[in-house]
Order: sequence, then C-alpha cells, then structure tokens
Amino acid sequence: MLLYSIIQFEWWKLGIAFIPVLFALIIICRWTNVCFNTWLALARMVIQLSLVGFILTWLFKQDVPLIFIMALSVMLFVAAWIGLRTVPSKRRRLYVYALASMFIGGLVALTVATQLVLEVKPWYNPRYLIPLGGMVFSNALNAVSLSAERFFTELESGKPLVKARGVALATGLIPITNALLAVGIVSVPGVMTGQILAGQSPFIAVKYQILIMLMVFTSASLSTIGFLSFLQGNRLMKLIDKKPV
Repeated sequence: MLLYSIIQFEWWKLGIAFIPVLFALIIICRWTNVCFNTWLALARMVIQLSLVGFILTWLFKQDVPLIFIMALSVMLFVAAWIGLRTVPSKRRRLYVYALASMFIGGLVALTVATQLVLEVKPWYNPRYLIPLGGMVFSNALNAVSLSAERFFTELESGKPLVKARGVALATGLIPITNALLAVGIVSVPGVMTGQILAGQSPFIAVKYQILIMLMVFTSASLSTIGFLSFLQGNRLMKLIDKKPV
C-alpha cells in the first residue's frame, strides 16, 4: 500500500518557478502598458502570502471568536474595495453597496457550508472559517468587479436599466460559470489537489470540492445580485456623470 505525504521543498527552489514568470513579464512589458501593475501584483502576492503564513500560524493557536470575526471583517472590507477598482471614479460612492452585498452573499454561503453541511465545531474554527471565507470573498470580489464595470458601461451606451442589469449579472458570473464548466475536466481545483496530495481518498476530495464550488457560486451570484439590486433600488444610474470622486 502506498503511503502519501506532502512533498517538501526549500524556499530557494521557488526561484525556479519564477524563471518562466520573468520570461512572460518581459513580453508583457514590451507589448502592453501594464508592466508596472503586473510586477506590483506579483510582488504583493509573494509578500502577502508570506505574511499570511505567519498570521495563520498565530490565528490557529487562538481560541477567541472575536479575533476570527475581525479577520473575516478585514478580508471583507478589503475585498469590497478591490472589487470596485473597475469603476474608480465611483468607487467611494459605491463602496457601501459592494460591502453590504458581499457581506450578505458571503454570510449565506459560509453559514450553509460550515454550520449546516460540515457542522464545524466550534463554529469559529479558524482552520475552516478563514480559508473558506477567503474563497467566498475572492469569488464575490471578481463577480462584483466585473458586474460593476459592465453595468455602467451598458448604461452609458444608452441601454435601459433592466437590460444593463441583466448583462452586468451575466458578465459578473462569467468566471464562476467557467470554473463550473471546467472543474474535473480541464482543472483539478486547489482544495481537491491538496487533499489528494495529502493522501485523502479522491471521493472525499470530490465531496469537499463540490461543496466549495456550490459555496463560491452562492457567494458570487448572491453578491452580484445584491449589488445590482442596490444600484437599481437607489437609482444610482445618476452616478454616470463622468466626474471623478
């Protein structure tokens, strides 16, 4: 019987993985004007993931629910702000709507997954709450970001409100829809891959991955629906004044 364990590797070996990245960056810098942003994104990724390693190590040793609620709150506040980077001139005025919609969508998804399906004990167990919360908010972020840009683009082009709302919703759901179509055929997602590498039965990994896909679809779709509903309900079409905040 084969025994499985996660393959360990030295930090310096990550440098090997940066070789093709550098090649791609050279082409990006020659062909586009997003060279600095791409470099910045990669640098932030390395720094942020390194920091989160230390933070999670500390968090997992705690047993205070308020700490984990605060951690999720920070993730939510940042996600809502980043999600509106596609509409920079309206960012501040739309922030509360993005925040509220992502909170509602994320809360529903997290509650169903952790409390009704997994029945996590205690309910604030950070080994479940923090990683799943990250998945929930990151997918909601992408959906809200795409829908916000498309909504105002459609209105500016003269489309009726209802039509703009429908196009924006469809656009916001493109990433998660693509993920649903590709999972298991084109891609083996991170959670499933991690469990398989750790030696779990593929069927257990599949069960978890289905739960996660349902969870992220819930957060992305409800967050986008909520965001667009807030825009429509508060008649924020008037924000199309093309004036900077």
